Amino acid sequence: MTMHVEFPHRELFLGLFADQVYLVGGTIRDVLMGRQSREWDLLVTGVPIDTIIDRLRPYGRVDCVGRSFGVIKFTTTNGTDFPVTYDISLPRTDMILDSKVRNHRNFFINCDPSLPIEADLERRDFRMNSMAVRLSDGLLIDPFGGAEDISAKRICITNPRTFTDDPLRVVRLARFAATLDFSVDSSLYEICRSVDLLGLSVERISDEMIKLMLRARLPGRGFHEMLKLGALRQLFREIYAMSLCIQDAIFHPESDEFGHHTVFHHTLLVMNQAQALSRLFAIDDSRRLAMQLTALLHDVAKPDTTVWDYKHGRLCLTSVRHDVLGAHMAGQFLKRFRISSYQGLDLQHLICVLVKTHLRPQELWAGRSHVTRKAFARLAADVGGETDLLVFFDQADRAGRHVDIIRELDERAQWLQSKFREYSINRETLKPLVRGRDLLEAGFVPGRAMGQVLRELHGLQIDGVFQSREQGVSLAHEVSRRLFGTERC
Repeated sequence: MTMHVEFPHRELFLGLFADQVYLVGGTIRDVLMGRQSREWDLLVTGVPIDTIIDRLRPYGRVDCVGRSFGVIKFTTTNGTDFPVTYDISLPRTDMILDSKVRNHRNFFINCDPSLPIEADLERRDFRMNSMAVRLSDGLLIDPFGGAEDISAKRICITNPRTFTDDPLRVVRLARFAATLDFSVDSSLYEICRSVDLLGLSVERISDEMIKLMLRARLPGRGFHEMLKLGALRQLFREIYAMSLCIQDAIFHPESDEFGHHTVFHHTLLVMNQAQALSRLFAIDDSRRLAMQLTALLHDVAKPDTTVWDYKHGRLCLTSVRHDVLGAHMAGQFLKRFRISSYQGLDLQHLICVLVKTHLRPQELWAGRSHVTRKAFARLAADVGGETDLLVFFDQADRAGRHVDIIRELDERAQWLQSKFREYSINRETLKPLVRGRDLLEAGFVPGRAMGQVLRELHGLQIDGVFQSREQGVSLAHEVSRRLFGTERC
């Protein structure tokens, strides 16, 4: 079988390496699936790494990020209006150094330009990723039946003898199942449940988790697979605990295929609904990731707070203050996996405040006949002006009681949005009107007292007591007198 693959610098690589250059791995999988590839991975045979570097250097930036592993990153704008980065590797085989240790450091990498390409493909994880296309004539090299697996939409391992050498493959399996919507070969569950994952670095786990959350149409599927594969219990102990915690079936009628009303099953549905809303309203990747992590963690404290209570004539399950404790646990989770920011957005702070406030939209809705502007403004301030994100998550949480995917905002979400707009409450209007320099010009002295006056003024601004800098500065004297008995602290 032959296939012609177009990509930005195809002719450049053909000119440099002729019939010795191949497209490999996930790139071929994506092309066969008719998907736009996110990465361009190349393999060059028969050429030493120093020669490859020398040939590439005149055409772009060469980074030897993994010289000992035979891997080069090459970035070029040659003939294009934008830079493109390629991963270029030599054929290699892996050998595990200590059979008792399973982590990404416990490998000896043998890079050998003379190795046949089939030997390199055999070391890869799944058959769908163990293919190559020779650029010179488009020949598809598929020694393990990867194209057949793609056609059948299934995931099978390439080499059962070496699959467990890299434990990260268990997490990647869950991610691929969700992002590709492929079935998992049933034999893999027993294999993966025996793999010790505790040696994995948190950075590698986080990278897989973020890819899953941003790329999967139904990201809950990936975490469901992690439960089945045994990864959830080892890597995400707080999330695993949610799979053992039941919810009140009256308020949470949703149940898994075996009838279990668990917090975990609800969480997976919320993740799917949050993803649908993110796509419906074209939310940027940083806030989409914030929505996904909030969905994953919003009920993380329920296993620690759920108790039986007898009220309204029946026994029911309650989880008092799971929002407050959940915000603390969410912060610990994010720190453990070193997830702090993404594309400039402070994820740790935003996710923790969304978890802490995720029940408050319900309070506003319940009191909608008499709720005031102040309540909306205080809530908006607490979430840093991310009111749309809070509204979207509130609907995703409520929609996590069924599998039907959200297609539009419901009455409650529309009402919440309209109120925030009616009161002109957003990130811009929540910025402090009065700053330190304004109080200095008004005769205040720098220090903690002046800072307290500024905080008090910002609270009054949020409450709608004043609407301009001038009004705020005038009010500062009254605030100072009330707090400290003097007009200028």
